[in-house]
Amino acid sequence: MLRKKRCVAMLLAGGQGSRLGILTRHMAKPAVPFGGKYRIIDFPLSNCANSGIDVVGVLTQYRPLELNAYIASGAPWDLDVVNGGVFVLPPYQTGATGEWYKGTANAIYQNLSFIEQYNPDYVLILSGDHIYKMDYAAMVACHESHGADATIAVRQVPWEETHRFGIMNTDENDNITEFEEKPKHAKSNNASMGVYVFTWDKLRKYLTEDEKDPNSSNDFGKNIIPKMLNDGQKMVAYSFNDYWKDVGTIESLWEANMDLLADQPEIDLHDKKFRIYARNLGMIPQFVADKAEVDNCLITEGCEVYGTVRHSILSSGVIVAEGAQVIDSVIMPGAKIEKGAIVRRAMVAENAVISANAIVGEEGDGLIAVVGQDAVVPEGGKVAAGEQFGEE
Repeated sequence: MLRKKRCVAMLLAGGQGSRLGILTRHMAKPAVPFGGKYRIIDFPLSNCANSGIDVVGVLTQYRPLELNAYIASGAPWDLDVVNGGVFVLPPYQTGATGEWYKGTANAIYQNLSFIEQYNPDYVLILSGDHIYKMDYAAMVACHESHGADATIAVRQVPWEETHRFGIMNTDENDNITEFEEKPKHAKSNNASMGVYVFTWDKLRKYLTEDEKDPNSSNDFGKNIIPKMLNDGQKMVAYSFNDYWKDVGTIESLWEANMDLLADQPEIDLHDKKFRIYARNLGMIPQFVADKAEVDNCLITEGCEVYGTVRHSILSSGVIVAEGAQVIDSVIMPGAKIEKGAIVRRAMVAENAVISANAIVGEEGDGLIAVVGQDAVVPEGGKVAAGEQFGEE
């Protein structure tokens, strides 16, 4: 057994992310680029590093190659320590055949032996598809001070949106008294963030029992949490009121990118005391030509801008040619916007090419146009608002 740890984090990063459409055709959702410089998974990994949690298991399943290569040794997040680090944990063969992760609870169950190595006091369960900055150490301290068996991070959502979330009803001491999954008429607006702290022995017990139940969906929200509540376990709500965005849809991912361009962004990516780390790809400095027009943008290293870019985010290695226009858009690494092309209110995936005089998206408040990874929009071609262009 390795040296005992106070807390081990398990990061669920295996989802297909089907609502992101063509953007996740070749990669898992947590590997999708974000904010010009980052990928979605950089946020929970950086939160762990900033919270002093140095053992992180990353559970992968769908299209894991790019995510595995990106995480590598964990050095960018200072998670390459001797007695710990970041570990990629795919489903593995335990008998005559292997078994895919059947649900969030089953995914952790299949990796109980990994957690057991560190014999932690607490286990932190995280999702790999949210944009936020959170001190997990404070949440663990809250869990410990309450003597809780499970602590669930919650944030208040608009009442009209409560039907989209798991809702936690609490008493005056933040003890969870009831859990409602996507209720039509909610009693509170405290929505679960999908961030949990469990006391290790209780988590192991309930996961083991849940695995034996043939009628279980093997899911934390549907099975583990309701069962613990019904059994009278001490469940506590931990309130989080800072910026948090579930980027599970095209619209929410685009909105989260655009949030970074506000005069005073709600999430500060320049805070040196709580940094979001990313893998350094060694890009050369960006270049903006004399005749280029750039207004309210994030332009990452390695970009070349000769045309017009307004209220947009350009990832590393993007080229915007002379006469091209990029407006209200997110351009992911290595994409090329050729001469005379117009990209408006769109997301363009990695290494895509928008050929000369092509038009992608439309102005206004319509749907987001999306061009997939390595796709080539032909010269003079058009991708309409809401359309997803790329290989079938």
